[in-house]
Amino acid sequence: MDHLQRLRLILITDRNVSRLSLVKAVEQALGDNSDGDRGVTAVQLRERDLESKTLFSLAMELRELTSQHGVALIINDRVDIALAVGAEGVHIGSHSMPLGTVRKLIGPSASGKPLVGFSAHNMKEALEAEEGGADYITLSPIFPTHSKDKPIGSSTILQVKERVRIPVIALGGINKETAAEALENKADGLAVISAIIAHRSPRIRALDLRRMVDYWFSQNGLK
Repeated sequence: MDHLQRLRLILITDRNVSRLSLVKAVEQALGDNSDGDRGVTAVQLRERDLESKTLFSLAMELRELTSQHGVALIINDRVDIALAVGAEGVHIGSHSMPLGTVRKLIGPSASGKPLVGFSAHNMKEALEAEEGGADYITLSPIFPTHSKDKPIGSSTILQVKERVRIPVIALGGINKETAAEALENKADGLAVISAIIAHRSPRIRALDLRRMVDYWFSQNGLK
């Protein structure tokens, strides 16, 4: 699985909305290794309020799970923890360590190097992320969410795709009802939080979304 395929369905963690322990919820969302029962293609650990020791321990637990399933692990903000656990990526935003500094710590984009993702919310941030060396961006919020941020709409995905060459991952209000619209506007992947992690069965919802994503890409000539 190449890095673009690994970004097709990203689960972003939020233990505060999960009905299960976070590790159990992630384990369910990963599905099985058999055909037709695969879940998310990447897990982004985003638990901003945890102290370093606890976050590292959690990252190690998730590293073991994701490795068993051949799924990418992405660490939010913490470059040190991403490198320490051998994560496939680190994801930062405008309030994180500068993108250029992260790129220097990680090294140039190359096979075997962790990906560097960036949270963009408009065209300006998307262009700056690409210029700064990001390997991909999440673009949000596409659809209404529980936050106060006004959605930017699915058409923004297409507009950004026309200007940047790196993958654009749709985030914000992504669920079974909105996923198709994001993909139709040329999103390279979907990032999901509550639609999976807060569901009574993360496994069922992750499998549903994975089948939808796989079907859409196969119908458009992409395996």
